[in-house]
Amino acid sequence: MAPLLKVDDLHVSFATDDGLVRAVDGMTLSLEPGEIVAVVGESGSGKSVTALTVMGLTRGPNVSFGGSIEYKDEDLLNAPDERLRRVRGAEIAMIFQDPMTSLNPVMRVGDQIAEQVLAHEDVPKDEATERAVQMLDRVGIPRARDRASNYPHEFSGGMRQRVMIAMALSCDPSILIADEPSTALDVTIQAQILERLRELRHTANAGIILVTHDLGVVADIADRVLVMYAGRIVEQGTLDEVFYNPQHPYTWGLLGSITRLDIPPPPRLPSISGAPPSLAARPEGCHFRPRCPHEFDKCTEDPPLEPRAGDSRTHCDRCWLSPEDKQARRYVSEDQIGLEAKGAIA
Repeated sequence: MAPLLKVDDLHVSFATDDGLVRAVDGMTLSLEPGEIVAVVGESGSGKSVTALTVMGLTRGPNVSFGGSIEYKDEDLLNAPDERLRRVRGAEIAMIFQDPMTSLNPVMRVGDQIAEQVLAHEDVPKDEATERAVQMLDRVGIPRARDRASNYPHEFSGGMRQRVMIAMALSCDPSILIADEPSTALDVTIQAQILERLRELRHTANAGIILVTHDLGVVADIADRVLVMYAGRIVEQGTLDEVFYNPQHPYTWGLLGSITRLDIPPPPRLPSISGAPPSLAARPEGCHFRPRCPHEFDKCTEDPPLEPRAGDSRTHCDRCWLSPEDKQARRYVSEDQIGLEAKGAIA
């Protein structure tokens, strides 16, 4: 099948008083029908800006774009606003990060969902209202018909997130972009939301882009993983490639910051030193260089994103270390964590 979505060498920059902020710098991804692609990284890495640009929500007088975004071979990056309004919600839908600020506080939730249906489909209002009730029931909201007349502040955080999912699914989109869909939710609600995303993939063959910093969620649901840092992809591959054979030191840091169940817990979880760089004044060469414990002379040159791990053509990263050096240094780091954990227990 042809990809549903192709993003090629996307650049998004914002003109600010501090200079040009390059929020996205050469982002490339593709999304197949029925595929879940996870985009992970720290806050400020460019994940949400990429998602919002696909939706056409970053347009403005101080924003400049480069590259291309194609949905079913149609250019979205340069599409007129009227065309984007027809695509948003009907063909490409988005679950926004904070449902409390994304929902209209003075409209009943059922009316908000029905409004989207009426905007994209020529159906009677009664039918749109009934579909809103059905969608609320589908995402697991009890007494959906009664709750459809409630306002957003009358729902818990998890329930509001379900309302956002119901709204996103109301027109059966081909692509769903989920921006931190499980943030600040307890694990039982999180599991239910992820189950709804799986159902969408299997019932509608929709492609899903999952934007998150939660690697536990990624391990549970994703097919492919893109790791972003300072506006760039620094590693990409299948779920197994990235989790079981990570090649970039930044990915090692992300994975190392998660509590492991196969070894005793260390006295203190490892963390990545320093902070992400300003996107208005990024370091020369490898952008992760100032925080990387494995920096060497060649890191002042800009590494390309290319396959480096054996014969895999899908597993790519931006790091000048050889595969042998990466393997040796990563295992030394993991062994050190294990020794610290055993020492703490002893």
